[in-house]
This record gives sequence, structure tokens and C-alpha cells, in this order.
Amino acid sequence: MTHPEFTMDNHWLPFTSNRHFRKDPRVFVAAEGMHFTTHDGRKVIDGVSSLWCVAAGHNRRPINEAIKRQLDTLDYATAFQIGNDQAFLAAERIAAMAPGDLNKVLFCNSGSEAADTSLKVALAYHRARGEGHRTVFIGRERGYHGVGFGGMSVGGIPANRKAFGAALLPRVDHLRFMHDPVNHAYIPNEEPVWAEDPLVELETRILPLHDPSNVAAVIVEPIAGSAGWYIPPKGYLKRLREICDKHGILLIFDEVITGFGRLGTGFGADYYGVVPDMGISRPTRDSSGTRSLRFTKYPDHEVPAPAALSQSSWESSLAIVVGGGSR
Repeated sequence: MTHPEFTMDNHWLPFTSNRHFRKDPRVFVAAEGMHFTTHDGRKVIDGVSSLWCVAAGHNRRPINEAIKRQLDTLDYATAFQIGNDQAFLAAERIAAMAPGDLNKVLFCNSGSEAADTSLKVALAYHRARGEGHRTVFIGRERGYHGVGFGGMSVGGIPANRKAFGAALLPRVDHLRFMHDPVNHAYIPNEEPVWAEDPLVELETRILPLHDPSNVAAVIVEPIAGSAGWYIPPKGYLKRLREICDKHGILLIFDEVITGFGRLGTGFGADYYGVVPDMGISRPTRDSSGTRSLRFTKYPDHEVPAPAALSQSSWESSLAIVVGGGSR
């Protein structure tokens, strides 16, 4: 099946078997509310909110009008040594929503860029504090943090890593996955309670192996998404926060799928009562695009931000929040 008005010879779809796609294409040409319209006229429910990007629904008039007003006023301005009024306003509102004392925003372009930038910020932070030897990152098995080399390195999905192994970051380790298929194969509307400490390996093997003084950050998803929607064991994130605090290690929450109300609270950090040092999330938006956000909690150390950390283009894309805490 092909569409008479376009060919599929040039567009390469990500995470897609393109050869098979061309034999049975799924092509959307319009959207309204919670439905897509396909190229052959069928209505399809957007059951995953376009990968968590469109929780407000498609083609919402107030959102469309707000975007048009901004395009008519100021379509784009570089962020290198120049600001614009709406970016400052957006940062102020995001910081007011952020968990705990997270209060600084750095806009980027995508979740993948935010994840990689969070790792760069962690390295820059430790270097500014005189601990430039902290270069080890710890992710988690089956974790997903985008498709940049940093995110793939700390991520733990084998299929995303196998073709790029030699080019991934060298000083990375991974926590065990937080699902127990033997004792907790199914979770009946409650947090699983493990008989053992799911983070015992972090304290007894991973940290001693690398020495905690060499570890820059631990990055996890509060709830595992790409791995298949697994919630953490009861007390897991609080225990992880305690371990990171004990050793001066930054804790990064990847909240692309748990932030901005998706758990019934502002962020997963709010739901679990744990404030990270950095967070990555994505505000919901209509079909005109996506937005993301990342958080960090710092002492008042000067961390180089502009050219070294982020190539920012459209001001309303992705963000990082940096807190003014005392750690």
C-alpha cells in the first residue's frame, strides 16, 4: 500500500524496521482530540499520547492560538549570550513547579540531549568543586535515557547498545533492574515490598569496585518506562537518595514519562517524596511539538553552561533545572 502523494524512499524512521514498514505503512495525515486520521481515512486512538508528548490532546485551539501568537511576535532568537522574555517567563514558571529547591532552568532540544547534558553538568559541577576525578556514572539495567552516546552508555537496553559498544562511555556501571519476576511477577495496585534490599549490590559491589569518591552521578527513571512499566520497590528511591548523599554522589531522575502530572503529582520526585539533584522531564503539549525538562540541585558553584553544555535552538523545547541547595 502506498500513498499517491508521497514516496517512502527518503524518510528513515527511527526504532522501526523500515523495510517491513514500507510493505504495510502506518501513516497519519491529521489529528483531532485523541484521534489520528490515517492516509486511507481511518480513525486511530492515540493511546500512548504520541509517546507521552500530547497528554492535552491534538489540535487544541487555545494551544494553537498561543503558539501562533508567539510565532507572529518572535519566532526565534539564539540563546548564546542573548535572552528573550518568554524564555525567562517559562523558566520562572517551571522552577515554581519543580520539586524541592530546584530553581534553575537550562533549555535544550530533546530528551536525549537533556540526558547527555545532565551528565556533562555533573562532571562540570564536580570539577568546579575541585573533584574532577569523579567521572564514573551509574545507570540501571533496562533503563532508557535517550539515544545520545551518554544516554546509551548509562542506559541498560541491550538492543540500543549492541551496535555502538566500542564508542560508549568507558567509566559506567549499572544497578540491577528493580523488578523481581519470582516474588513480584504482578503488582496488585501497591508498591512491591522486597524481602531483600534491592540496592545492596550498589553498596557492596559497585561502589567499592569504583570507589565512591570517583562516582559523579547515579541516573535512574523513578518508574521504568521503556522496560515495560515497572514501579520501584517500596522505599527504593529514598534508599538510593541516602546512599548518594552519604558518598557525595549526584542523583539524577529521568522524568520524561513521570513528570508534569502523569502520576497525579507534579513529578515522580513529588510522588515518592525524594528530591533529586537533577531531573529530566517533558511538559505535555499538543501535536505541534514536545517539551522536556531537567532538574539539578547544586551549591552555588559556577558551572560553565553556554557553549560547553548545550546547543539550544527553539527556546520552548527541553530544559534543565538547577537547584540552589546546600549540598
